[in-house]
Amino acid sequence: MGFLKSNFAAFTESLGQVDSVLEQQRPFDKKTDELLRFALSIKARSAPCVRKHFKGAKTAGASDEEIAYVFALTMREAAGADDCWTHGVISDLQADDTGACGGGCS
Repeated sequence: MGFLKSNFAAFTESLGQVDSVLEQQRPFDKKTDELLRFALSIKARSAPCVRKHFKGAKTAGASDEEIAYVFALTMREAAGADDCWTHGVISDLQADDTGACGGGCS
């Protein structure tokens, strides 16, 4: 966040406040919180966050089996969402066979 910190410091400072509130209000134990953050980091495709929360989950006591389950579950949910979304798009095409690009797609 170097660019934002340099050009919009008030915003980056407010993220620290949000993090503080989240930590104070956390209804889960630390391990569960790190596993949730690990899954969300995968979905956000943030390599630094995946590494951080993988390590955080291990530090908080998560086993390799637990981390692997969350990883697999995240991938499965993404695949299911992709499947449902794609089927929706295809069914929309059946109603309008020109598609959103007006039939000009190659």
